[in-house]
Amino acid sequence: MRFYCFMKYQLIKSIDVFRKEKFGVKIDVYPAIGNCEVVLVNTNVGHNQEFYDKISTFNYIILEGSGSFFLNDEEIKVSHGDFITIEPNTRIYYKGKMKLVLVTTPPWQAENEIEIRPKIW
Repeated sequence: MRFYCFMKYQLIKSIDVFRKEKFGVKIDVYPAIGNCEVVLVNTNVGHNQEFYDKISTFNYIILEGSGSFFLNDEEIKVSHGDFITIEPNTRIYYKGKMKLVLVTTPPWQAENEIEIRPKIW
């Protein structure tokens, strides 16, 4: 008897990923799949803008480095390997040299993001 495994998958090549720089971060935005979106974030200083999202939960995994997230003015220190989940309507900015994976659920949409302060430092 033979067993066959047929895998279904979607491959997104690096050259097809949308890249952007804003507020002190470099981001690679992958296409939304299902009810989430994945973003690779690189920063040497942090995210120099305070904002909140009305709908999406932000889930960060710190791949490299360390820093601090400021959530509703509370400082949360993070480092390599940490995972932080930020609920909607939480004011966010962060400082530090880090490489992060961000998963937003549902996918981020510009009209749901509210800017509090355009520049922190």
